[in-house]
Amino acid sequence: MCAAARLAEPARLTVDAARGLLDGRSERYEKHLADLAGVYRDAGAFSAALDGDSGEPVYWVESSTPESGRGALTIGLSVLRPGRVGDEFAMTRGHLHAQSEFAELYYGLAGSGVMLLESTDGQARAVPISPGVAVHVPGGWVHRSVNVGDDTLVTLFAYATEAGQDYGIIADAGGMQQLVVADGSGWTVRPNPDHGGYRD
Repeated sequence: MCAAARLAEPARLTVDAARGLLDGRSERYEKHLADLAGVYRDAGAFSAALDGDSGEPVYWVESSTPESGRGALTIGLSVLRPGRVGDEFAMTRGHLHAQSEFAELYYGLAGSGVMLLESTDGQARAVPISPGVAVHVPGGWVHRSVNVGDDTLVTLFAYATEAGQDYGIIADAGGMQQLVVADGSGWTVRPNPDHGGYRD
């Protein structure tokens, strides 16, 4: 290493899973129900949910990127309140990394959820996540969090900052190929008839 090069300072982050907060964060964004138009398949149920909406965020992300440049890591919390729109459980928009070869790690801190994973070549998985469970999202896999419980779903995530996000890929495909829906007192997946496949 050249004498002029400076190492980034170590960072300390504190997680408050009960409140869904990351002390030491550098970024936060919130999504409200109105921001999720087109995410849920049942337009009538979505409209009815909007009519009764409190205006509170339905999910938020708090993150920290303590350094920049190649090799930097973004660490954060994804916090998703419980609920349903029609028979679909509350979910995030989901994404593929803009540099799709990059992986991501999620670790369950609170609540009960499903990581919905789909590869661009047609494979699909629905992986339960709960406190103490880690889910590895390989490069090339579209992913979204779904809250299938009665409590707030909180996950810790980490990915290479340079990976970026592509949020349009799911909308362009007509939604993900699987829907996570209520099944009695639990959940199941069923095919999404609107899904038209992912672009390369």
